[in-house]
Amino acid sequence: MQTTFIRNTSDGRKVEVIGGNVCVGGRPVADKIVEVKTHPNREAILFTLPNATHMAGPVALTAEEASVVRGALAAARDPLTDRVEISERFRKAWNIRNHEAGIE
Repeated sequence: MQTTFIRNTSDGRKVEVIGGNVCVGGRPVADKIVEVKTHPNREAILFTLPNATHMAGPVALTAEEASVVRGALAAARDPLTDRVEISERFRKAWNIRNHEAGIE
């Protein structure tokens, strides 16, 4: 299992990506990251941490940290090789794209 160091918290714990999870002090807190602009508490997050662009559970991340986390999480995932799963992923992406463009 690969470990990627992100940063230390203010109380000295390590924020790392271990396998497919973002961990604080060795304990998993999230398995994905969310952009602050789509987070339900975005006003409070940006008021407290104006340079935060992403959240991984309770951990605020800057753009650079989020990029490293995204890369480490992508490297931990198994490669997609099943043709049905690939087709399904493309179908969902196409539907999301059309919905965002107003095409139904």
